[in-house]
Amino acid sequence: MGRAEARRAQQQRGARKAPSGRAGKSTGKTGKKRSGIRRFLNWKTILGTFLGGALLLIIGAVALYFSVDPPDPNKNAILQSNTYKYADGSIMARTGQMNREILPIDKIPEDVRTAFIAIENKSFYKDSGVDAIGVARGLFNTATGRGKAGGSTITQQYVKNYYLTQDQSATRKLRELVISIKVDQRMKKNEILAGYLNTNFYGRNAYGIQAAAQAYYGIDAEKLNLEQAAYLAAVIQAPSQYDWAIAGPNGKRLVMIRFNAVLDNMVEMGKLDQAKRATLKFQEPIKPKPLPGMDGQKGYLVQAAKQELGRQGIKDADIAAGGWTITLNVDKKKQAALEKAVDDELESKLDRKNTKDRPQDQSVQAGATSVDAKTGAIVAMYGGVGLTEKAESNALRTDFQPGSTFKPVVLATALETGAKTQDGRPITPNALYDGTSKRPVVGSATAFAPQNQDNINYGDPMLTVQEATNSSVNSVYAQMIVDAKPEKVKETALALGMRDRDGWPADRPAMSLGTMSANTVEMAGVYATFGNHGKKVTPTIVKKAEHADADFKPVNPIGGQVLTAKTADTVTKVLTGVVEDGSGKAVRSSAYEAAGKTGTTESNVAAWFTGYTPELVTVVAMFGEDPNTHNQVTLTGTAGKGRAGGSSFPAQIWQAYTTAALRGQTTGQFDLEDAEMGTPPAPTRSPSPTASNQTVAPTPTSSATRSTGSPDPTGSSGKPDPTGPTKDPTPTKKPTPPTKDPTPPTKDPTPPGPPNPLLGR
Repeated sequence: MGRAEARRAQQQRGARKAPSGRAGKSTGKTGKKRSGIRRFLNWKTILGTFLGGALLLIIGAVALYFSVDPPDPNKNAILQSNTYKYADGSIMARTGQMNREILPIDKIPEDVRTAFIAIENKSFYKDSGVDAIGVARGLFNTATGRGKAGGSTITQQYVKNYYLTQDQSATRKLRELVISIKVDQRMKKNEILAGYLNTNFYGRNAYGIQAAAQAYYGIDAEKLNLEQAAYLAAVIQAPSQYDWAIAGPNGKRLVMIRFNAVLDNMVEMGKLDQAKRATLKFQEPIKPKPLPGMDGQKGYLVQAAKQELGRQGIKDADIAAGGWTITLNVDKKKQAALEKAVDDELESKLDRKNTKDRPQDQSVQAGATSVDAKTGAIVAMYGGVGLTEKAESNALRTDFQPGSTFKPVVLATALETGAKTQDGRPITPNALYDGTSKRPVVGSATAFAPQNQDNINYGDPMLTVQEATNSSVNSVYAQMIVDAKPEKVKETALALGMRDRDGWPADRPAMSLGTMSANTVEMAGVYATFGNHGKKVTPTIVKKAEHADADFKPVNPIGGQVLTAKTADTVTKVLTGVVEDGSGKAVRSSAYEAAGKTGTTESNVAAWFTGYTPELVTVVAMFGEDPNTHNQVTLTGTAGKGRAGGSSFPAQIWQAYTTAALRGQTTGQFDLEDAEMGTPPAPTRSPSPTASNQTVAPTPTSSATRSTGSPDPTGSSGKPDPTGPTKDPTPTKKPTPPTKDPTPPTKDPTPPGPPNPLLGR
């Protein structure tokens, strides 16, 4: 190597060791060479990437803007009819015709317009037609599966109603955004507002503000006042839930929140004086008027079908838009038989016009549901005298208690969980309990000493569970629920299909008397599950629902095993005893085998009979409802008689309907091979009465082969009913009855109010 080459080699080695200078620029101040992705993450590349991405977004937005134009009005803007059919395919009713009258903006009062703006889009006159933040939130939630988000402007809602569909896809959201911007540019704000008010769905088959004004207040839209407008603006969020005529307590609470928000927002906007705001009160809408073809029970059947479809994800607006063919499980002949039974056994005996001599007759409401025991199909339903007089179906109402028809759930829980009495004996239908009236329960943190009806003591003092069920002895079932644990009983009730509503006394023995709320459909499901050997039955009224743009599949009404066959069959066996020798004797017939339970609630405000054969499960209920105040009132005095208990009108309706519904077919018998009645008690009990008003001492024969006990003529909670049977045709089984059954007054002196558990049910 020459000198020149040696110098160059030395210089290169020095350059590699240099801490600064030109070589330093490639290594940084630390003198360490950068490596990997850090060489690319500098402010120039980050800024370039951001600007490039922003440019692409702008280009995409511009392309989207010019590529999307408002389409023709969607098919939901032109409503079609819906067809409802009976189970055999024959047409029951047609509904859903377009009920809309387009109004120009000058026919819609300014207060009405402002009310909707106040609750839906306060910046309507200032914005560009879109709420970008709301749309972004909706897109994000849709993409991430977090549900739906609101925030749409009035313009966006008008575009969705008139041009697009109700689906929540990201594509539809983007189209809605672009079309809304264009519509806002091409149309005047008042034109958009008029379109919005004329295309909204308000419930009651009303599309548009004019139809809504007529449906809810019976007037034209131009005559709406501010209070009425505030309600209509509130109701559009959830018409079926917020319709005052059929809304439950929670629905009424929610719609009142929105109603007040409308008025408060108008004050905030400077459109309403605070002093005037303080004077404004909610104005209750009129009762819904039935559409043509919705006479008799048809309206109630359609109402039940819509509610069921709603629980399965079909919205009110989707149904009201039309195009549906909905086939019900309702059997035309059984439906006619149920209606006739109610007319013959109840309505024909009432004098609804004689308010002076027959005041109770004005308050009587009846509801019923009948279910195919094998399939869970609702084959008949009675909702009331008609939609014009009673907007809410009595078959579906949940503001009354089921009373002693709940007691079999207590028994089922005790059997299913292997519960024992306080002295360690297994609870079976032949287990002995103390039937003393006002006997304090033992083992409960909550004191409870319910009175048997008329303060009657049953037993000497012991009687079997079978006998206690026959006579619906409150003191026995109050102790049994303590033994079985109230929380376990609630779990069983919910598993059987009852709903957990406000006021359920889960930790209290008073629950044994049926102090929660329920409707006839739920109770039919409970008893159908007993009859189905413990497999859950959820009564369903919709057989199928067809639409060109919807794929709807009804749920299977038969579910899994919620009780063992042994438990379910044992309960059924006990309830056959109630029909043969107890409070349900009014429905006995050689034409069928039946099991059932009566129920009469406190102050006689409700009376139930729930019974089933191997073919049909039917619940019949009567409710006392003041026609003016809608408060719960007594049924005592109905049809000029005394107490209207479960074994009176409800049992008579049940018997007349079941006989007609099963006429012409071979009826079967219950398959109860898994029933386990337990060891019969030793025949050592004395039949002689003891003191405390009257004592009923059943004879000590085995409950495994027969049912005994004092028949409770009313059936529910040991409440005798002067209208029910008073003589047991089998003297060897007959307990000593009271010497006198006092005739109850024609008017119950106890005003309706919170349940008093000491009075029994």
